Amino acid sequence: MFDRTVTPEDLARLARERDEADRAYNDALTALDRALQRMPDLPHPPPGPDTHQAAALNERWAIIEPGGPPMPASWLKRKLAGFVWRLVAPMFERQQTFNSTLVDHANRNLAVGDETRRSVESTLALLHDQLQALVVFEQHLIALLQRVTLYVDTRDRASAALSRDLLEGMAANLSSLGDDMLKRFETVEARLERQHARIESVSSTSALAQHTALAIKRAIARLTEVVERGEAEGGPVAPGAAAVPAGAAAAPAPSGRSTAPLRPGHPGVHPAEADTEGFNQAAATTVDAFKYVGFEEHFRGSQHDIRARLGQYVDLFDGASDVVDIGCGRGEFLELLRSRGVTARGVDLNQQMVAVCRERGLDAEEGDALGFLRRQADQALGGLIAIQVVEHLQPDYLLALLDEAYRTLRPGARLVLETINAASWFAFFQSYVRDITHVRPLHPDTLAYYVRASGFGEVRVQFSAPVPPAHRLRRMNDGSEVADTVNANVDRLNDLIFADLDYAV
Repeated sequence: MFDRTVTPEDLARLARERDEADRAYNDALTALDRALQRMPDLPHPPPGPDTHQAAALNERWAIIEPGGPPMPASWLKRKLAGFVWRLVAPMFERQQTFNSTLVDHANRNLAVGDETRRSVESTLALLHDQLQALVVFEQHLIALLQRVTLYVDTRDRASAALSRDLLEGMAANLSSLGDDMLKRFETVEARLERQHARIESVSSTSALAQHTALAIKRAIARLTEVVERGEAEGGPVAPGAAAVPAGAAAAPAPSGRSTAPLRPGHPGVHPAEADTEGFNQAAATTVDAFKYVGFEEHFRGSQHDIRARLGQYVDLFDGASDVVDIGCGRGEFLELLRSRGVTARGVDLNQQMVAVCRERGLDAEEGDALGFLRRQADQALGGLIAIQVVEHLQPDYLLALLDEAYRTLRPGARLVLETINAASWFAFFQSYVRDITHVRPLHPDTLAYYVRASGFGEVRVQFSAPVPPAHRLRRMNDGSEVADTVNANVDRLNDLIFADLDYAV
């Protein structure tokens, strides 16, 4: 649909903003007018120093006459007067020295006082002139701001009149043009929707055709291989049956443990010898192996995506040798190890998976995981990894596999078992239940316990594949008590429903 650029709500909002700006301007102008300064009354300069006794002090400070006091004419009196003068002369000399210092100090302060008075008087005069100039400036400023309002109002009235004339002339043209454009946009939008629906239909049909063609191609290849094997081993293969591939027989079960068959055709799974009607289950596994390869490619992701996800485990095997990938699938992890210079080989029960690995130059063999490990010597392996395998195993088979892994691994070698995180509801209902070859989910605590119980000393759980934040429940942000309660429940649900999709022990 065509949306107008300016709506009546926009015009009303702009008018409100203009009125608020006018009120703010008038309030500021009123505050400025009230803050205008008035010329204050400045103080008078201080009086000058008191010089009333200055002349008397300058005349009378000397109390000893030059040459000392006059002496009497009589010899005896002169002797007596001289003796007395020598006794009192030091005291009078000190007094006269003090009088001299005091008079000098008073004379100097008189000069300083005169200079200070003149300085204060000139400062007050300068301050008076500056304050008077500031008052005049403020009066001119308020007068200018008052005239600005009238100036803007006259321009607004002229612009409004001109704009009204222009807008009224344009409104009619734009209205008709807008209606015409609206109709055209609606027509184009309808056409685009129809084209988009056609493109989606063609895309889905093309994808389905590609998967169907790939499945048919693999089925023909597998059937051809089975027929050729049957003829080479002594006769044609009956419909619905095929020869048991070499190495696919079940390995003997450990003492006291069940040999119940597991899902055929998946890595690490041992097939049953035959069902109650004599149908060769291993042959059916061989023929249908291509189906699981297609399932992996469709739901698990491309080889590029899988290599990127498995890169987190490569560093664990740096410097190792004789690493085994149980259920190696298409060989993504084997390629990563080869790029690091780590010697490794893969084991998978699915013939098609093994064929894909060998086509890429990887060391892989078809066979049962438990049977393969039982053929290895003690401490013969430098590492073992099984990606998305353990959820396909029966409990007895899994425990036996852990025991053999402990026996065949060297001290300090790494064991990595990745599986779907059954503690995540999203992972369980999206990933786990989708695959019909899964036997039972494994909680992280459960798998870690049985790995530790099998003899491995240092065991830790590492989660991966977090759910994108856009898919998780959102929290409230209003800061209320209700929001705090809701957010606590949202966090609890996110931890249960949207926990990481995978984990590795």
